[in-house]
Amino acid sequence: MSIGYWDQVQAADFEVPADRPIDDLTAELTTMLGSTRPEVRDGTAYPALATWIDRGVYDDLLAGLGDGMVAGLTVGIGETGTDSVFRRSFSALILAECLERDNSRHLLPGAKILDWGDRIAVWFLTERDTRGYVPDKGWAHAVAHGADTLGALGESPHLAGAEHAVLLDVLAERLLAQPADQPLASGEPDRMAHAAMRILRRNTLGTDVLEPWVHRIGAAANPFRGPVDHDPFAHTAAPQAFLRALFVHLSLAPEPPGVRPDLLLVVIEALRMTNAPYLSVDNR
Repeated sequence: MSIGYWDQVQAADFEVPADRPIDDLTAELTTMLGSTRPEVRDGTAYPALATWIDRGVYDDLLAGLGDGMVAGLTVGIGETGTDSVFRRSFSALILAECLERDNSRHLLPGAKILDWGDRIAVWFLTERDTRGYVPDKGWAHAVAHGADTLGALGESPHLAGAEHAVLLDVLAERLLAQPADQPLASGEPDRMAHAAMRILRRNTLGTDVLEPWVHRIGAAANPFRGPVDHDPFAHTAAPQAFLRALFVHLSLAPEPPGVRPDLLLVVIEALRMTNAPYLSVDNR
């Protein structure tokens, strides 16, 4: 169908059209998630699917819709710098909407959510195209969208402490594996810190788990570790930005996790150690 058809749907507050089966509409919108035109992808396909999920249109079809989005995570996987990233990234974003719907309405069995979780984690750790804003094509933002999906997953009633620890490790692994020549420069560390906070608010993890997690990130965030033959800040920028974002979230975000006082001290210590030259008093 032409974009004009979908413009009419949008003008009608995304009422589900009665002239076509929902399966056909969904298939077309799913294809549109991979469009290189932001007005098609961001402006039409994503809000249409997200609105219909939120309104319960897919409540009886949620498992199938989520499975379709999971399949979208594999389209062109391994490529970088190509247009296939849009389909993967926006599939993750719609999968987050499916998870949010299940979180509020409890529509799916735990096995389905855990299966999605495994597939999300694999994609998030293997995604090579970490561009943020792509000139003339809009947002790719795979890392940010992946973080949003992990945050929604972390709030699932089907997950508990063991799974929450794994999700935090996945976030850390993504940070630590980020190539130095592909900086996360479009707010991704902030989105990842927000996802971590959603997991932490479940209050299933203590400092015995969280302290080693922060220390692992802190070790990778320290550019002052002796002589090097490369730019140390290129390798440490992502974990450093994440620690700073996590500090802000823990300090200012509403509804802090119960572990906030102790965890904040751990994060402050990691920031102090990784920024030591800037925090010393110059008496000269």
